[in-house]
Amino acid sequence: RLVGEGSFSWRVSGDVQDRLGDFETRAGTWLALYRDLAADAGPRRKEDAPRTVPLSLSLTTRSSYEDALDAASWLAGEWRLGDVPADRLERAIRKRMRTLVLYVDAPYGISGAAFRLRGVNAILINRHEWLARRNFDLAHELFHLLTWETIPPEHAENGMVGAKSRPEQLANCFASALLMPERVIRSWRDAFPSFPPEDRMQWSRWLNARAFDLRVSTPALQWRLVQLGLMIKADVDNSLDWVTECRTATPPPFSEEYVRMLRRGLDAGTVSVPQAAALLGLTIDDLADLFRAYHIDAPFDGQEGAS
Repeated sequence: RLVGEGSFSWRVSGDVQDRLGDFETRAGTWLALYRDLAADAGPRRKEDAPRTVPLSLSLTTRSSYEDALDAASWLAGEWRLGDVPADRLERAIRKRMRTLVLYVDAPYGISGAAFRLRGVNAILINRHEWLARRNFDLAHELFHLLTWETIPPEHAENGMVGAKSRPEQLANCFASALLMPERVIRSWRDAFPSFPPEDRMQWSRWLNARAFDLRVSTPALQWRLVQLGLMIKADVDNSLDWVTECRTATPPPFSEEYVRMLRRGLDAGTVSVPQAAALLGLTIDDLADLFRAYHIDAPFDGQEGAS
């Protein structure tokens, strides 16, 4: 486990203080396990080694919202995220920043976190949130990792209600611009003779379809349109969304990278099957299922691994 090491910044909704401490301890155990296994195994290739000086953005709390938008636009181009950045963002974070992205079973009200520790940077995402929320949280937590030194995030920030702190406002601006490229949105301007059109039903269906295309929520898309001067605040309808129209898959726990490292540790004898299961809070059978979820052969067969 992590003792006095590393720093978390959590994105929460509501009062979760009674659950956050215990969950942070569990998350710290998962990350400590990965760190220790990676240190024991060593990088297979030079490019697998963790960065000692991660990529950062030259933003501060004095930076304007426009600065955050520009930073997102630059990063999207630098990482070649394309017209639907959400589809490529996770891979880019893993490859460009050598950062773990873990999908976890978090308590209700905890949607994600950024984590910093020498040798291991990570983003945790509640895998039970719906797709658009997971994507926005991923982009939001990326901002915190990129600005950790110059805009230190709070240990826990409420992402849903109340006045937002300056770091959270900048993070939201960054995430919005990263996931919804200005050039893509402006290309939609000619979809209607008047924008927005007078037919509100047609407009609602169109908004939901475009939000689905970008893998973002419809309210988030509307506020991005406001940001770009293509809508007025009074026209925003926060009740719209496509989540009830399209079902999306829940990602399996943790990540393929994490599970492959666990397999290496088991093969090397660095950790035993019962130890690994206990550290992850799983049964032996659950651990076998975790390997299967990523199409990785488990080095044991269900309960046989307990011996």
